[in-house]
Amino acid sequence: MLVKTCIIFNPAAGGAKANRFCDRLAALSRKCALKPTCASGSGCALAAEAVREGFEVIVAAGGDGTVNEVLNGIGQVPGAFGHTRLAVLPLGTINVFAREIGIPAGFPQAWQIIQEANESYIDLPEVHFTFKGQDQRRLFLQMAGAGWDSRAIELVNWERKKKFGALAYVMAGLKALRGPLPQIITSNGTDTLAGQLVLIGNGRFYGGNYNLFPLADLRDGVLDVSVFPRLNWEGVVRACWGVLTNQLYQAGAVRHFKAETLEVHCPSSVPFHVEGENVGFLPAKFTVRRKTLRIIVP
Repeated sequence: MLVKTCIIFNPAAGGAKANRFCDRLAALSRKCALKPTCASGSGCALAAEAVREGFEVIVAAGGDGTVNEVLNGIGQVPGAFGHTRLAVLPLGTINVFAREIGIPAGFPQAWQIIQEANESYIDLPEVHFTFKGQDQRRLFLQMAGAGWDSRAIELVNWERKKKFGALAYVMAGLKALRGPLPQIITSNGTDTLAGQLVLIGNGRFYGGNYNLFPLADLRDGVLDVSVFPRLNWEGVVRACWGVLTNQLYQAGAVRHFKAETLEVHCPSSVPFHVEGENVGFLPAKFTVRRKTLRIIVP
């Protein structure tokens, strides 16, 4: 490695995949610094520490949750995005952002890309909200949402997730459909839409290779908003057909608009998520900074 590099890794991510990664740590330690996470949220503090220590490339080794922690840790240090590059070594269950930017799941191929250190600038979304009376800010890379999927995240059985991976989310999603789903209201200042599921995308993919934001671009300076008015069985079938045929916005189950700034609220208490993890409750305001984040790409 020709640049000062730090790897922040989740020893528990991806089960066997993480175990195989840990077997390679001795070789990696000769080329870069290693900082293991010890609890949920610790990746944020480790990333901020790495920035202050002068590391030029910070590698998030884990799933999308680890990537988000590392991103927010970098963002804690004023001016860090001007000189720090983020890289992703996918070890998690789904690794949506890695798929978005074309990072392969295999360790040798992904590590080779990181060593080559080709960089690109992408947009940096963030959400502002209030939690326990305090103003909060959370950065994210790929997507956010509220409604059906945030309710499903609440219902995920974490033991099943360890055992079955992405299938645990499917099971939780089916369970969430059996209960009442409130209407989530969204507005970009011009358009206002309401639905039982609101998804906010910076990239194209959601939950894996599912293209729920077909018009999204990581570098266009706006967020893509997909609103599902009703999540009955007909609506779900239409949406699935639209995804499979690459005609999501023509299938009749989803409405769409773009936003530089997005207000999301609901009359009842509803959680929202970023990168598949619930982080707060509505109302929330989403914004995006164009081509602010430096990332390592193929």
